[in-house]
Amino acid sequence: MPHNSIIAREGWPYIGLLVVFAVILAISPYRYYLPLPLMLAVFITYFFRNPERTIPQEEGVILAPADGKVMAVNEVWENEYFHAQCIQVSIFLSLFNVHVNRIPLGGKVEWLSRSGSTYLPAYKINAAATNVSNTVGIISAYGKIMVVQITGMIARRIVCWLQPGDTVAAGERFGLIKFGSCTQLYLPVDAEVLVAPGDKVKGGETIIGRFSD
Repeated sequence: MPHNSIIAREGWPYIGLLVVFAVILAISPYRYYLPLPLMLAVFITYFFRNPERTIPQEEGVILAPADGKVMAVNEVWENEYFHAQCIQVSIFLSLFNVHVNRIPLGGKVEWLSRSGSTYLPAYKINAAATNVSNTVGIISAYGKIMVVQITGMIARRIVCWLQPGDTVAAGERFGLIKFGSCTQLYLPVDAEVLVAPGDKVKGGETIIGRFSD
């Protein structure tokens, strides 16, 4: 099913409930509270926005999987999918970023896994290790890559539209995290990373790395 509507469909239940609540207030003696659900409905609509992006078509480029701010770029050992040393790029998403996640590099979905039990603030160093998360492993023409959707203190639900065996294209939407979160990207050590901590990126549009021929 396409996921290119201007507002992600996962947001409509929240918007609908707030609009119903606003209508009830409008016909009740408590109509002076009407601005509250209307403002919340506007914010929820803004939060679940799903804009089009200009997706780079260069061979071997790696795109940001999410909007936000690069928190860290580290070389780490990954023991779930890579089973090897790799490069980890962590991106923090605030409440005001677009929360739709995008595929960083085309390939085939090999592995999906959910784990974790806590809901620490997404910017905490140990949040990635213990928070509820969803991991997507993709095999590409350049080797394995892995994207991890991580919940935060406010974000409590991860949405992923992928299944093992799916063929995916760079920049394609694949899910979202509701209300503030962190997204991590794991790359082979031979990838060239083009971002640094503090950089701001756009999912599906910003080139954050590349593979040489």
